[in-house]
This record gives sequence, structure tokens and C-alpha cells, in this order.
Amino acid sequence: SPAQKLVFNRVNGKRPPLLLQQISAPEECYTLAHEENVRFIYEAWQQVEQQLDGSRSGESACGPVQYVEKTPNPGLKNFVPIDLEEWWAQQFLAKIENCS
Repeated sequence: SPAQKLVFNRVNGKRPPLLLQQISAPEECYTLAHEENVRFIYEAWQQVEQQLDGSRSGESACGPVQYVEKTPNPGLKNFVPIDLEEWWAQQFLAKIENCS
């Protein structure tokens, strides 16, 4: 005969609030301050990139200077930078999937 299943009856047919919070809580929780910091850094970096593009095309004599390593570190030969926009898109989609 198959093993018996444990059955827990809920009070009034409702889930306890603590259990509901544990199930619906996302794996990573971003605070408003965290998102504000990320937005600030993103916007500041966009300004730096625009200034770099302007200095490359000769629009501005002063501004940010891009550092280029003269002798590259061999340990970083296979380094691949992260695509932050793609990462945020994946996080956003994962959050939507977890909510549904």
C-alpha cells in the first residue's frame, strides 16, 4: 500500500500570514534606496560616456580621460565585462515571473 500523506487542515481555510509571506517573498529584495543608488550611478556613467564620445570627436578639450593599460594583465586575458543593461532586464523578468 502507498505511504500515507500528511494533511494539514487550515484554520478557516486560510493560510497563516507568516507562511504566505515566506512563499511570496522574492529571493532578492531591493530597497528604494538601493534602486536610487543604481539609478544615480547609471545616469552618472551615461554622462561620462557622452563626454568621452564628445572628446573623441574633438568637441571638448577637457573632460574624462579613458585609461588604457599599457601592459595588459595576462590573468585578465579571458575577462568579459558584464552587460549591466542585460542583467537588469533579466532581473526584471525574473521578478515578474516570480510574482505571477
